[in-house]
Amino acid sequence: MATILDKAQDFVLNTLNEKLPKGYLYHNYNHTQRVVKHVKELIEAENLSVGEAEILELAAWFHDIGHIESSAGHEAIGASIAEEFLKNEGYLPERTVVVKKCIESTKMGAIPETKLEKMLCDADFSHFASKNYGEVSDLLREELKQLEVKTYSDREWVEENIRMFNDHHKFYTPHAVEFWQPQKNKNLLALNKELRKIVQKKKDKKAKASELKRKKEKDLRPERGVETMFRVTLRNHIKLSDIADTKANILLSVNAIIISLALANLIPKLDNPSNTYLVYPTLIFLFFSLISMGLSVLATRPNITSGKFTREDVNNKKVNLLFFGNFHKMGLDDFQWAMNEVMKDKDYLYASMTKDLYFLGKVLHRKYKILRYTYAIFMVGIVISVLAFAISFQMSGAPTTP
Repeated sequence: MATILDKAQDFVLNTLNEKLPKGYLYHNYNHTQRVVKHVKELIEAENLSVGEAEILELAAWFHDIGHIESSAGHEAIGASIAEEFLKNEGYLPERTVVVKKCIESTKMGAIPETKLEKMLCDADFSHFASKNYGEVSDLLREELKQLEVKTYSDREWVEENIRMFNDHHKFYTPHAVEFWQPQKNKNLLALNKELRKIVQKKKDKKAKASELKRKKEKDLRPERGVETMFRVTLRNHIKLSDIADTKANILLSVNAIIISLALANLIPKLDNPSNTYLVYPTLIFLFFSLISMGLSVLATRPNITSGKFTREDVNNKKVNLLFFGNFHKMGLDDFQWAMNEVMKDKDYLYASMTKDLYFLGKVLHRKYKILRYTYAIFMVGIVISVLAFAISFQMSGAPTTP
Protein backbone atom coordinates (compact mmCIF):
# COMPACT_ATOMS: atom_id res chain seq x y z
CA MET A 1 0.00 0.00 0.00
CA ALA A 2 1.33 3.43 -1.03
CA THR A 3 2.35 5.74 1.79
CA ILE A 4 1.49 9.41 2.06
CA LEU A 5 5.03 10.20 0.87
CA ASP A 6 4.62 7.98 -2.21
CA LYS A 7 1.33 9.66 -3.02
CA ALA A 8 2.88 13.10 -2.52
CA GLN A 9 5.76 12.23 -4.84
CA ASP A 10 3.42 11.03 -7.60
CA PHE A 11 1.13 14.04 -7.18
CA VAL A 12 4.01 16.54 -7.37
CA LEU A 13 5.60 14.79 -10.37
CA ASN A 14 2.35 14.67 -12.33
CA THR A 15 1.40 18.23 -11.43
CA LEU A 16 4.76 19.69 -12.42
CA ASN A 17 4.84 17.72 -15.66
CA GLU A 18 1.36 18.84 -16.65
CA LYS A 19 1.09 22.39 -15.33
CA LEU A 20 4.57 23.86 -14.93
CA PRO A 21 5.07 26.50 -17.67
CA LYS A 22 7.97 26.27 -20.10
CA GLY A 23 11.12 28.09 -19.10
CA TYR A 24 11.48 26.63 -15.62
CA LEU A 25 14.94 25.19 -16.11
CA TYR A 26 15.81 25.29 -12.42
CA HIS A 27 12.62 25.23 -10.32
CA ASN A 28 11.34 21.95 -11.71
CA TYR A 29 11.01 18.34 -10.65
CA ASN A 30 14.79 17.78 -10.68
CA HIS A 31 15.28 20.57 -8.15
CA THR A 32 12.50 19.14 -5.97
CA GLN A 33 14.12 15.70 -6.06
CA ARG A 34 17.47 17.21 -5.11
CA VAL A 35 15.93 19.03 -2.12
CA VAL A 36 14.19 15.81 -0.96
CA LYS A 37 17.49 13.92 -1.27
CA HIS A 38 19.30 16.44 0.95
CA VAL A 39 16.37 16.51 3.37
CA LYS A 40 16.80 12.77 3.84
CA GLU A 41 20.51 13.32 4.44
CA LEU A 42 19.74 15.87 7.16
CA ILE A 43 17.04 13.61 8.67
CA GLU A 44 19.57 10.84 9.04
CA ALA A 45 22.18 13.21 10.50
CA GLU A 46 19.75 14.78 13.00
CA ASN A 47 18.03 11.53 14.04
CA LEU A 48 14.49 12.86 13.57
CA SER A 49 11.45 10.89 14.67
CA VAL A 50 9.34 9.17 12.01
CA GLY A 51 6.63 11.79 12.31
CA GLU A 52 9.01 14.74 12.01
CA ALA A 53 10.79 13.11 9.09
CA GLU A 54 7.45 12.60 7.30
CA ILE A 55 6.44 16.23 7.84
CA LEU A 56 9.81 17.48 6.55
CA GLU A 57 9.73 15.26 3.43
CA LEU A 58 6.17 16.33 2.62
CA ALA A 59 7.24 19.98 2.89
CA ALA A 60 10.22 19.26 0.63
CA TRP A 61 7.98 17.73 -2.04
CA PHE A 62 5.56 20.64 -2.06
CA HIS A 63 7.92 23.59 -1.36
CA ASP A 64 8.17 24.71 -5.04
CA ILE A 65 4.96 23.37 -6.55
CA GLY A 66 3.47 26.88 -6.38
CA HIS A 67 5.47 27.80 -9.50
CA ILE A 68 2.72 26.20 -11.58
CA GLU A 69 0.69 29.36 -10.93
CA SER A 70 3.25 32.09 -10.29
CA SER A 71 6.89 32.50 -9.32
CA ALA A 72 5.95 35.47 -7.14
CA GLY A 73 4.54 34.24 -3.85
CA HIS A 74 4.89 30.60 -4.90
CA GLU A 75 5.59 29.57 -1.29
CA ALA A 76 2.09 30.54 -0.13
CA ILE A 77 0.58 28.94 -3.24
CA GLY A 78 2.52 25.73 -2.59
CA ALA A 79 1.40 25.69 1.04
CA SER A 80 -2.25 25.92 -0.08
CA ILE A 81 -1.82 23.12 -2.62
CA ALA A 82 -0.16 20.95 0.04
CA GLU A 83 -2.97 21.69 2.49
CA GLU A 84 -5.64 20.67 -0.02
CA PHE A 85 -3.77 17.51 -0.96
CA LEU A 86 -3.19 16.47 2.65
CA LYS A 87 -6.81 17.21 3.56
CA ASN A 88 -8.00 14.96 0.75
CA GLU A 89 -5.67 12.25 2.03
CA GLY A 90 -7.01 12.58 5.56
CA TYR A 91 -3.74 13.82 6.98
CA LEU A 92 -3.74 15.16 10.54
CA PRO A 93 -4.54 18.91 10.52
CA GLU A 94 -1.98 19.75 13.18
CA ARG A 95 0.73 18.13 11.06
CA THR A 96 -0.55 19.91 7.96
CA VAL A 97 -0.03 23.23 9.74
CA VAL A 98 3.62 22.35 10.38
CA VAL A 99 4.08 21.32 6.72
CA LYS A 100 2.70 24.68 5.59
CA LYS A 101 4.95 26.64 7.96
CA CYS A 102 8.01 24.76 6.70
CA ILE A 103 7.11 25.58 3.07
CA GLU A 104 6.52 29.25 3.85
CA SER A 105 9.87 29.47 5.67
CA THR A 106 11.66 28.95 2.33
CA LYS A 107 10.52 32.38 1.15
CA MET A 108 13.45 34.64 0.25
CA GLY A 109 14.31 36.83 3.23
CA ALA A 110 12.37 34.73 5.74
CA ILE A 111 14.23 33.52 8.85
CA PRO A 112 13.46 29.90 9.78
CA GLU A 113 12.61 29.41 13.43
CA THR A 114 11.99 25.73 14.12
CA LYS A 115 14.38 22.87 13.62
CA LEU A 116 12.32 21.49 10.71
CA GLU A 117 12.19 24.89 9.01
CA LYS A 118 15.97 25.27 9.29
CA MET A 119 16.53 21.80 7.86
CA LEU A 120 14.26 22.49 4.86
CA CYS A 121 15.96 25.85 4.20
CA ASP A 122 19.39 24.19 4.31
CA ALA A 123 18.22 21.51 1.88
CA ASP A 124 16.65 24.13 -0.44
CA PHE A 125 20.00 25.93 -0.71
CA SER A 126 22.14 22.81 -0.69
CA HIS A 127 23.21 23.59 -4.27
CA PHE A 128 25.42 26.35 -2.79
CA ALA A 129 27.58 23.46 -1.55
CA SER A 130 27.40 21.48 -4.78
CA LYS A 131 30.55 20.64 -6.71
CA ASN A 132 28.69 21.41 -9.92
CA TYR A 133 27.37 24.71 -8.59
CA GLY A 134 28.31 26.54 -11.79
CA GLU A 135 26.03 24.37 -13.93
CA VAL A 136 23.12 24.67 -11.48
CA SER A 137 23.63 28.43 -11.29
CA ASP A 138 23.57 28.73 -15.08
CA LEU A 139 20.20 26.94 -15.15
CA LEU A 140 18.75 29.49 -12.70
CA ARG A 141 20.18 32.38 -14.70
CA GLU A 142 18.68 31.07 -17.94
CA GLU A 143 15.36 30.47 -16.19
CA LEU A 144 15.19 34.10 -15.09
CA LYS A 145 15.90 35.14 -18.67
CA GLN A 146 13.33 32.77 -20.17
CA LEU A 147 10.64 33.94 -17.74
CA GLU A 148 11.58 37.57 -18.49
CA VAL A 149 12.26 38.25 -14.82
CA LYS A 150 15.72 39.70 -15.46
CA THR A 151 18.62 39.22 -17.84
CA TYR A 152 22.06 39.33 -16.21
CA SER A 153 25.40 40.00 -17.81
CA ASP A 154 28.27 37.70 -16.81
CA ARG A 155 29.61 40.21 -14.31
CA GLU A 156 26.19 41.03 -12.87
CA TRP A 157 25.39 37.36 -12.36
CA VAL A 158 28.66 36.59 -10.59
CA GLU A 159 28.24 39.66 -8.38
CA GLU A 160 24.65 38.64 -7.57
CA ASN A 161 25.81 35.15 -6.59
CA ILE A 162 28.54 36.58 -4.37
CA ARG A 163 25.98 38.82 -2.65
CA MET A 164 23.76 35.80 -2.03
CA PHE A 165 26.64 33.84 -0.55
CA ASN A 166 27.84 36.66 1.69
CA ASP A 167 24.71 38.57 2.68
CA HIS A 168 21.58 36.47 2.16
CA HIS A 169 22.40 32.92 3.08
CA LYS A 170 23.79 30.78 5.86
CA PHE A 171 23.47 27.16 6.87
CA TYR A 172 21.62 26.49 10.14
CA THR A 173 21.97 22.79 10.90
CA PRO A 174 25.18 21.35 12.42
CA HIS A 175 25.45 18.80 9.60
CA ALA A 176 25.23 21.47 6.88
CA VAL A 177 27.74 23.69 8.68
CA GLU A 178 30.21 20.84 9.07
CA PHE A 179 29.89 19.07 5.74
CA TRP A 180 28.38 21.57 3.29
CA GLN A 181 29.95 24.85 4.36
CA PRO A 182 33.51 23.93 3.21
CA GLN A 183 32.33 23.30 -0.36
CA LYS A 184 30.25 26.48 -0.24
CA ASN A 185 33.42 28.37 0.71
CA LYS A 186 35.22 26.82 -2.25
CA ASN A 187 32.38 27.86 -4.55
CA LEU A 188 32.54 31.39 -3.16
CA LEU A 189 36.28 31.45 -3.77
CA ALA A 190 35.69 30.30 -7.35
CA LEU A 191 33.10 33.05 -7.83
CA ASN A 192 35.53 35.70 -6.59
CA LYS A 193 38.20 34.39 -8.94
CA GLU A 194 35.74 34.44 -11.81
CA LEU A 195 34.75 38.01 -10.96
CA ARG A 196 38.40 39.09 -10.96
CA LYS A 197 38.86 37.34 -14.29
CA ILE A 198 35.83 39.14 -15.76
CA VAL A 199 37.03 42.50 -14.45
CA GLN A 200 40.51 41.89 -15.83
CA LYS A 201 39.07 40.76 -19.14
CA LYS A 202 37.04 43.95 -19.33
CA LYS A 203 40.14 46.00 -18.55
CA ASP A 204 42.09 44.11 -21.23
CA LYS A 205 39.25 44.61 -23.68
CA LYS A 206 39.12 48.30 -22.87
CA ALA A 207 42.88 48.58 -23.26
CA LYS A 208 42.72 46.70 -26.55
CA ALA A 209 39.91 48.96 -27.76
CA SER A 210 41.98 51.97 -26.76
CA GLU A 211 44.97 50.57 -28.61
CA LEU A 212 42.85 49.86 -31.70
CA LYS A 213 41.45 53.38 -31.52
CA ARG A 214 44.97 54.77 -31.23
CA LYS A 215 46.10 52.71 -34.22
CA LYS A 216 43.04 53.74 -36.16
CA GLU A 217 43.70 57.40 -35.40
CA LYS A 218 47.30 56.84 -36.38
CA ASP A 219 46.19 55.22 -39.64
CA LEU A 220 43.97 58.21 -40.31
CA ARG A 221 46.94 60.53 -40.07
CA PRO A 222 49.06 61.24 -43.15
CA GLU A 223 51.50 58.52 -44.10
CA ARG A 224 55.23 59.18 -44.06
CA GLY A 225 55.47 59.38 -47.86
CA VAL A 226 52.61 61.86 -48.05
CA GLU A 227 54.12 63.92 -45.25
CA THR A 228 57.45 63.99 -47.09
CA MET A 229 55.75 65.11 -50.30
CA PHE A 230 53.97 67.97 -48.59
CA ARG A 231 57.07 68.94 -46.63
CA VAL A 232 59.33 69.07 -49.70
CA THR A 233 56.74 70.86 -51.82
CA LEU A 234 56.05 73.46 -49.13
CA ARG A 235 59.78 74.02 -48.66
CA ASN A 236 60.22 74.52 -52.42
CA HIS A 237 57.34 76.97 -52.52
CA ILE A 238 58.81 78.95 -49.63
CA LYS A 239 62.23 79.03 -51.33
CA LEU A 240 60.68 80.27 -54.54
CA SER A 241 58.81 82.92 -52.58
CA ASP A 242 62.08 83.99 -50.93
CA ILE A 243 63.75 84.17 -54.36
CA ALA A 244 60.91 86.32 -55.70
CA ASP A 245 61.15 88.65 -52.70
CA THR A 246 64.93 88.87 -53.14
CA LYS A 247 64.57 89.74 -56.83
CA ALA A 248 61.98 92.39 -56.01
CA ASN A 249 64.27 93.84 -53.33
CA ILE A 250 67.17 93.96 -55.81
CA LEU A 251 65.09 95.87 -58.33
CA LEU A 252 63.77 98.13 -55.61
CA SER A 253 67.28 98.87 -54.36
CA VAL A 254 68.74 99.41 -57.85
CA ASN A 255 65.98 101.76 -58.87
CA ALA A 256 66.22 103.62 -55.56
CA ILE A 257 69.94 104.13 -56.19
CA ILE A 258 69.29 105.23 -59.78
CA ILE A 259 66.70 107.76 -58.68
CA SER A 260 68.98 109.02 -55.91
CA LEU A 261 71.84 109.53 -58.38
CA ALA A 262 69.52 111.18 -60.86
CA LEU A 263 68.21 113.55 -58.27
CA ALA A 264 71.71 114.35 -57.05
CA ASN A 265 73.48 114.72 -60.40
CA LEU A 266 71.03 115.28 -63.27
CA ILE A 267 68.22 117.36 -61.81
CA PRO A 268 70.44 120.24 -60.60
CA LYS A 269 71.93 120.55 -64.12
CA LEU A 270 68.56 121.01 -65.74
CA ASP A 271 68.40 124.61 -64.52
CA ASN A 272 71.16 125.49 -66.96
CA PRO A 273 69.67 126.43 -70.37
CA SER A 274 72.49 124.61 -72.08
CA ASN A 275 71.29 121.32 -70.55
CA THR A 276 67.75 121.58 -71.77
CA TYR A 277 68.26 118.58 -74.05
CA LEU A 278 68.63 116.41 -70.87
CA VAL A 279 65.10 117.09 -69.61
CA TYR A 280 63.22 114.50 -71.65
CA PRO A 281 65.77 111.69 -71.32
CA THR A 282 65.90 112.33 -67.57
CA LEU A 283 62.12 112.26 -67.26
CA ILE A 284 61.97 109.03 -69.29
CA PHE A 285 64.69 107.55 -67.11
CA LEU A 286 62.89 108.50 -63.87
CA PHE A 287 59.50 107.37 -65.22
CA PHE A 288 60.67 103.84 -65.92
CA SER A 289 62.54 103.67 -62.59
CA LEU A 290 59.45 104.74 -60.66
CA ILE A 291 57.31 102.18 -62.46
CA SER A 292 59.89 99.48 -61.69
CA MET A 293 59.93 100.47 -58.02
CA GLY A 294 56.14 100.47 -57.82
CA LEU A 295 55.87 97.04 -59.36
CA SER A 296 58.60 95.71 -57.03
CA VAL A 297 56.66 96.95 -54.03
CA LEU A 298 53.46 95.50 -55.47
CA ALA A 299 55.12 92.08 -55.88
CA THR A 300 56.08 91.91 -52.21
CA ARG A 301 53.01 93.56 -50.73
CA PRO A 302 51.04 91.11 -48.48
CA ASN A 303 47.29 90.61 -48.87
CA ILE A 304 44.97 91.67 -46.07
CA THR A 305 42.90 88.81 -44.56
CA SER A 306 40.09 88.73 -42.01
CA GLY A 307 42.04 86.51 -39.58
CA LYS A 308 38.83 85.00 -38.18
CA PHE A 309 36.81 81.82 -38.59
CA THR A 310 33.74 80.25 -36.97
CA ARG A 311 33.19 76.77 -35.55
CA GLU A 312 30.72 76.24 -38.35
CA ASP A 313 33.52 76.93 -40.84
CA VAL A 314 35.63 74.23 -39.15
CA ASN A 315 32.76 71.73 -39.00
CA ASN A 316 32.04 72.35 -42.69
CA LYS A 317 35.78 72.19 -43.49
CA LYS A 318 35.75 75.62 -45.13
CA VAL A 319 38.75 77.19 -43.39
CA ASN A 320 42.44 76.48 -43.91
CA LEU A 321 44.08 76.69 -40.49
CA LEU A 322 47.58 76.12 -41.87
CA PHE A 323 47.72 79.74 -43.06
CA PHE A 324 48.18 82.34 -40.33
CA GLY A 325 46.03 84.86 -42.14
CA ASN A 326 42.94 82.79 -41.38
CA PHE A 327 43.35 82.68 -37.60
CA HIS A 328 45.59 85.53 -36.36
CA LYS A 329 42.62 87.33 -34.77
CA MET A 330 41.21 84.22 -33.05
CA GLY A 331 41.55 83.26 -29.38
CA LEU A 332 43.93 80.48 -28.35
CA ASP A 333 41.16 78.16 -27.11
CA ASP A 334 39.25 78.38 -30.40
CA PHE A 335 42.43 77.83 -32.40
CA GLN A 336 43.45 74.79 -30.32
CA TRP A 337 39.98 73.29 -30.66
CA ALA A 338 40.02 73.84 -34.41
CA MET A 339 43.50 72.33 -34.83
CA ASN A 340 42.43 69.25 -32.85
CA GLU A 341 39.48 68.85 -35.20
CA VAL A 342 41.81 69.09 -38.18
CA MET A 343 44.28 66.56 -36.77
CA LYS A 344 41.49 64.06 -36.00
CA ASP A 345 40.26 64.14 -39.61
CA LYS A 346 42.78 62.90 -42.16
CA ASP A 347 40.72 64.13 -45.11
CA TYR A 348 40.40 67.58 -43.60
CA LEU A 349 44.13 67.69 -42.87
CA TYR A 350 45.01 66.62 -46.42
CA ALA A 351 42.58 69.17 -47.80
CA SER A 352 44.09 71.94 -45.66
CA MET A 353 47.63 71.09 -46.75
CA THR A 354 46.52 70.90 -50.37
CA LYS A 355 44.81 74.28 -50.11
CA ASP A 356 47.94 75.71 -48.53
CA LEU A 357 50.03 74.48 -51.46
CA TYR A 358 47.49 75.76 -53.95
CA PHE A 359 47.26 79.26 -52.57
CA LEU A 360 51.03 79.45 -52.11
CA GLY A 361 51.26 78.60 -55.79
CA LYS A 362 48.75 81.33 -56.62
CA VAL A 363 50.79 83.86 -54.62
CA LEU A 364 53.99 82.74 -56.35
CA HIS A 365 52.32 83.06 -59.74
CA ARG A 366 51.29 86.61 -58.92
CA LYS A 367 54.76 87.53 -57.65
CA TYR A 368 56.63 86.10 -60.62
CA LYS A 369 54.15 87.57 -63.08
CA ILE A 370 54.66 91.04 -61.64
CA LEU A 371 58.42 90.46 -61.49
CA ARG A 372 58.47 89.52 -65.19
CA TYR A 373 56.69 92.76 -66.03
CA THR A 374 59.02 94.66 -63.68
CA TYR A 375 62.21 93.27 -65.23
CA ALA A 376 60.83 93.83 -68.72
CA ILE A 377 59.89 97.43 -67.92
CA PHE A 378 63.23 98.02 -66.20
CA MET A 379 65.14 96.60 -69.16
CA VAL A 380 63.05 98.51 -71.70
CA GLY A 381 63.33 101.66 -69.60
CA ILE A 382 67.13 101.41 -69.48
CA VAL A 383 67.33 100.89 -73.27
CA ILE A 384 64.91 103.70 -74.04
CA SER A 385 66.59 106.02 -71.56
CA VAL A 386 70.05 105.38 -73.05
CA LEU A 387 68.71 105.89 -76.57
CA ALA A 388 66.95 109.08 -75.47
CA PHE A 389 70.18 110.45 -73.96
CA ALA A 390 72.10 109.54 -77.11
CA ILE A 391 69.55 111.12 -79.42
CA SER A 392 69.35 114.22 -77.24
CA PHE A 393 73.11 114.55 -77.31
CA GLN A 394 73.18 114.24 -81.08
CA MET A 395 70.35 116.72 -81.61
CA SER A 396 71.84 119.25 -79.22
CA GLY A 397 75.30 119.07 -80.80
CA ALA A 398 76.89 118.62 -77.38
CA PRO A 399 80.30 117.03 -77.34
CA THR A 400 80.18 113.32 -76.60
CA THR A 401 83.76 113.28 -75.25
CA PRO A 402 85.37 115.51 -72.67
